[in-house]
Amino acid sequence: MQTVWIRFFNEISQLMDSVETLEEFYKRKFALLPEELGKDIGHFNIFHIAPFREGRATSVPYRRRDFYKVMLLIGNSRVYFADKVYEIQKQALAFSNPLIPYKWEQLDRMYDGVYCIFNTQFFHQFSQFGDYEIFQPHGNHIFELTDEQAGEAREIFEVMEQEFNSGYKYKFDVIRNRVLDLIHYGLKLEPSTSIKDHSVNASYRISRLFMELLERQFPVDDKHPSIDLRSPSEFAEKLNVHVNSLNRAVKSTTSKTTSEVIAERIMQESKVLLKHTGWSVSEIAYALGFKEVTHFSNFFKKHMDLNPSTFRNTSPRASV
Repeated sequence: MQTVWIRFFNEISQLMDSVETLEEFYKRKFALLPEELGKDIGHFNIFHIAPFREGRATSVPYRRRDFYKVMLLIGNSRVYFADKVYEIQKQALAFSNPLIPYKWEQLDRMYDGVYCIFNTQFFHQFSQFGDYEIFQPHGNHIFELTDEQAGEAREIFEVMEQEFNSGYKYKFDVIRNRVLDLIHYGLKLEPSTSIKDHSVNASYRISRLFMELLERQFPVDDKHPSIDLRSPSEFAEKLNVHVNSLNRAVKSTTSKTTSEVIAERIMQESKVLLKHTGWSVSEIAYALGFKEVTHFSNFFKKHMDLNPSTFRNTSPRASV
């Protein structure tokens, strides 16, 4: 496992500041571009994952993409999401979005799989599309499946592929519904991610704007070397609301204080920077808004029960 992490971290240092576009995705995989990519319309496509073959490792490089992906993975594989590593033993449904960098690689028991990709324009008429928790930074993104669940998910993909290859005039309307079927299937796998009606909830709207503003500061990299907002009052000023209103809204929607949410996001980014870059601890501290390295070290130790340097030299692994 140590060798896996060393190889992974070396790759990270080269790719952390990049975002793969749809054009780059097609050039990397096929050396050609679909005609509609040059037009201002939504894009969708579906692909099968090639089965594992001895001596030919298959993987997707670690980076952010400017499009969405829904994957059904069958067999043994490893998925890197932000600062976590998920070991999939048998099969899983995975959702990725433009906010979170990820890497996927086949292991020796990876049999097959299928995935679809689409951009924001493809769902332009769904104004609340980003509300789904599986596409939010703090949501659940990977769901390990039973054999029965994997079969049900595969059936949705099969219907989607049949429509995609058909000549039906309105096939993309049908496909959008099948993508939504997959999204809701994932949401139902985790009760805590059930969708609620937030259409008239002012607290939800304030909290959502806060989360978007918070997430806009990340990832920290060479092109965006530091964050600007650290305290609830700074966020409240940007959002033009009283800090007490912001605190109440965040607490009612997340069951956490505004400070706790900010601290958790900074912790997540600090772990990514410590593990995936060659930046020094002091550089990371200043990038994350700490005026003194000792303040960052105390903050990190409070949340992780070990100092940043010790964390950097370990390789913890998260499992599904």
